[in-house]
Amino acid sequence: MACRTEHRYSAMKNHLLLTVLFLSQCVCSFAQEPGLFPAPNTVLEVKPSATDPRIEKADTPHFVAYDPSNEQGKLLLFIPGTNGIALKGPKNLFYTAVRQGYAVINLSYINTPAIARICKGDALVANSDCAKEFRNRRVYGDTTFKLIDDRPYDAIVNRLTKLLEYLSENDKNWDWGRYLEDGEPKWSKIALAGQSQGGGMSAFIAKTHEVARVIDFSGGWDYSSKDKIAKWYFQESKTPLDRWYGTYHVEEPTAATIVETYRAMGIPEDHIYAFDLEVPEGKRAHSNGVRNTGYRDQWIALLGKGN
Repeated sequence: MACRTEHRYSAMKNHLLLTVLFLSQCVCSFAQEPGLFPAPNTVLEVKPSATDPRIEKADTPHFVAYDPSNEQGKLLLFIPGTNGIALKGPKNLFYTAVRQGYAVINLSYINTPAIARICKGDALVANSDCAKEFRNRRVYGDTTFKLIDDRPYDAIVNRLTKLLEYLSENDKNWDWGRYLEDGEPKWSKIALAGQSQGGGMSAFIAKTHEVARVIDFSGGWDYSSKDKIAKWYFQESKTPLDRWYGTYHVEEPTAATIVETYRAMGIPEDHIYAFDLEVPEGKRAHSNGVRNTGYRDQWIALLGKGN
């Protein structure tokens, strides 16, 4: 009897050891990408629901990257475009940002449907501020806009806040608390960037908060009526205009409208980058600005120093 008990204990111990080894291997696979982010860089994947259990939609992980040997600098918050998945974001751009001294978060959030799918036709005729109210709900959680069903806790700002709180508690290799103030993002320590819908979200936030920098990669084309860009583009910016940057590819079908929005927002002409490298076959000019490593020198100029 004693032998069988000892045998069961030994088997349980071996099973537990194997389980621990398996889990530790999983953690390692989440915590590093040796090819693009070699040591001492750290890469983390954090599901939004792990930071706020109310979150169920768009629960694919946030992407986090930083170099713990860097001076504790600014955070680059990247907001993906429509159908964007944070873990599939432009890693070469993120690595460039880390080398410039930033910690990087590519945020997972509800990014469908796109504004252009909702704020058009009769919806735009009924409400010329449709695009502004759409963005307000998706960014801040305002529930007065009824054409999308995002919940307040699904909002970009809540997801960012909860992620920063989670990282502050669980990752002591970086001072994540420096990007929080009174339970909200400390925008002065945060640079914003985004592509397409995400570029527009970055610009929208920079209008109402003074951020460290904002980079709008082909950031959308909101309208207030047919052929008339949305009024929110003309609002006064809390972020000084010399911190604003915008890019587009000359082959984008909506390039002229994108440039019109940049000028409406007051982005200095020398801060507007017209990308013109050849777009690989099967790829889109619209996303080429964040994917094509031929723009690395431009990325460095757009990002500036993060520390």
